[in-house]
Amino acid sequence: MNMEIDVRPVLSPIHCPTLVVHATGDRSLPLAAGRYLTENIPGAKFLEVPTSDHLLWVNPEPTATLVAAVREFVASLPGAPESDRILTTVLFADIVGSTQRASQMGDQAWGQLLDKFFDAARREHARLRGRMVKSTGDGLLAVFDGPTRAVRCGCSIRDRAAGLALETRVGLHSGECLLRGDDVLGIAVHIASRVSEQAGPGEVLVSGTVRDLSVGSDLRFQDRGAHVLRGVDGEWRTYLVEGS
Repeated sequence: MNMEIDVRPVLSPIHCPTLVVHATGDRSLPLAAGRYLTENIPGAKFLEVPTSDHLLWVNPEPTATLVAAVREFVASLPGAPESDRILTTVLFADIVGSTQRASQMGDQAWGQLLDKFFDAARREHARLRGRMVKSTGDGLLAVFDGPTRAVRCGCSIRDRAAGLALETRVGLHSGECLLRGDDVLGIAVHIASRVSEQAGPGEVLVSGTVRDLSVGSDLRFQDRGAHVLRGVDGEWRTYLVEGS
């Protein structure tokens, strides 16, 4: 049956450490087949075991050879590199008209109001399993491992701000980010920031990526068309979150 399965088209896409083991005297599968696999799987290693048994583990001697070879192969593998990039949903929120409100209220009263806003935002992040990365003076940057929770958090932040007589604009985008300590960097962060700039007061706006990843949820979106985002190549379609 094995001889009837043609695996040649799927050998070159294999990119994991591979050890091809073949019995020298295997009468059911020619030695050339094992060598072909080794030559066509990138980086594969070949082990020829001196036995005629197709099932190498039925006799103690070839079994011992096989076990020792596998241990040596595994021990020689480099440790998995720690990735400093993560796929995440980035949320930007900022307070509309903050400069004017600060001027009207004075520094102390404005500072106290900001504290209430950030405290409420942190509670929403914790509830929806997000992480507030940093505040941006009159706004915040947060990350989530799920786009729908991020969208719901954006809507909750908007509502909590409204309860404090504040208006926010919120923008979200999903993409890969670079980790630097507790901070996140990368083009995905810039896109989320630019999407938030497109939002109006009280609006939660998302990129097309967030909208696509949220398919199947009960979230509803209104197409806001394609836009050129400042400092970002190409056009990006944005969507307004409705009814949340």
